[in-house]
Amino acid sequence: MELIINPNPANWVNLAQRPTVDAAQLQETVAAIFEAVKTDGDAAVKAFTLQFDKVDLDTLLVSDQSIQEAIATVPDDLKAAIQLAKSNIEAFHATQKEVPRIVETTPGVTCWRESRAIESVGIYIPGGTAPLFSTVLMLGIPATLAGCREIVLCSPPDAQGHINPVILYTAQLVGITAIYRVGGIQAIAAMTYGTESIAKVNKVFGPGNQYVTAAKQYAQQSGTAIDMPAGPSELLVIADDSAIPAFVASDLLSQLEHGTDSQVVLLCDSERMARETLAELEAQWVVLPRKKIIEHSLKNSKVMVFDDVETCLDFSNLYAPEHLILAVERAAERCAKVVNAGSVFLGNYSCESAGDYASGTNHTLPTNGYARSYSGVSVDSFIKKITFQSVTAQGLKNIGPAIELMAAAEQLEAHKNAVTLRLNHR
Repeated sequence: MELIINPNPANWVNLAQRPTVDAAQLQETVAAIFEAVKTDGDAAVKAFTLQFDKVDLDTLLVSDQSIQEAIATVPDDLKAAIQLAKSNIEAFHATQKEVPRIVETTPGVTCWRESRAIESVGIYIPGGTAPLFSTVLMLGIPATLAGCREIVLCSPPDAQGHINPVILYTAQLVGITAIYRVGGIQAIAAMTYGTESIAKVNKVFGPGNQYVTAAKQYAQQSGTAIDMPAGPSELLVIADDSAIPAFVASDLLSQLEHGTDSQVVLLCDSERMARETLAELEAQWVVLPRKKIIEHSLKNSKVMVFDDVETCLDFSNLYAPEHLILAVERAAERCAKVVNAGSVFLGNYSCESAGDYASGTNHTLPTNGYARSYSGVSVDSFIKKITFQSVTAQGLKNIGPAIELMAAAEQLEAHKNAVTLRLNHR
């Protein structure tokens, strides 16, 4: 990792850049795959699965029998751990359900808002080097709480054409309605357009690499909503002298092992803390099984030393990290200054892994600076808000003259007439 001491503020924007691939080539690839899936449906999905995943599939749908056989192989202690996480995630997300509140804005005029579930949603679960069954919890639970009628899951198959058994176990646990053995750009395209096997959905959710992120953005251009442009994982840690270097290093490594395009940033208010953390990181990563991935992602990452924690927070707000750890004194007090972040972890024992798995918050979060304008996934992500109003005759008398004046001022006489007719009705 590159160590930078007191970087010039004029260079902060450049330092906040994420690793990227050739955007033009990426868009060209996505467009070609989407067009093929739109035209040829299942045949195109199977062809791309053979090309990219080296698997020749007869069918895309995972049968109930295959699911039950796979579930039987999942160890009981892992099932118990997943059930504990499910309980905590449900407890947190259940509090997000909104109770309608009727407001009388004027005598005779009442307004309120109600939630309606998005009827059909698609969930993408990466399954390559790390089968993210935890993301099934993070997306399936709020979808079920919201009341979505159809919850489709797509995940890439392994070399034998199977989806990881733990993904299948978690999917049936949270109420997924259909599971398909398809990943990458072709999975997003299939959920966008629909194929003979895979139903078109109204909104696509789930993390992925830059190819999946680009595919989701293309899906949005094609009329299918997405949760957010969530790409490669990232973490920013702010550590002062109260931090424990070994803890900080372990958190950095937990994100670096996601993929070669992941990024971490460490901000310190002392060079000593920065160098001690780097030494701990070096000692820990060389013995990890995913050390080759970490070696690549380290090249994308940085350590910076600023004069104080407040300046670190300023840079963090510019960077807008997916995950932010405040390993600092008075963390709860200082979190009030956090403006841009997907999810925040306070203190030495609030490791990012807790949020990834079992604390209860959601780990599907905005990356690549999108935390400036996007929130993480919640129950709200799976619902629409519909407003209602009820106006009585007296209520229209109270607001009608104002409506008439405003409509006339905008030269919309039909709008005015719709009120005038009612006011003059006997």
